[in-house]
Amino acid sequence: MKLKKGDNIIVIAGKDKGRKGKIEKIFPKKGLVLLPGINVFKRHAKSRGEKQPGGIIDIIKPLPISNVALLCPRCGKPTRVGYQVSKDGTKSRICRQCQAII
Repeated sequence: MKLKKGDNIIVIAGKDKGRKGKIEKIFPKKGLVLLPGINVFKRHAKSRGEKQPGGIIDIIKPLPISNVALLCPRCGKPTRVGYQVSKDGTKSRICRQCQAII
């Protein structure tokens, strides 16, 4: 998985195309990412007593990972993620646009 929790991303497809956010949670087996405030749906809930009143509830659903792109912290453009292995054996993520370490 090339994206990690806390990465800044931009939505490149779907109803929220162009919106930016920070990854809150990743579901690697399903290939989904959860972004706060993005991909919000409304749900009408029936009252379940005094403790759970009815009404319209906002639900945040995860997005497919293919619908988001990483924003490079240096150039600010949506980019794909590459990897670079240094001489001491450490692996780091790089921006494919400007070759900056992410």
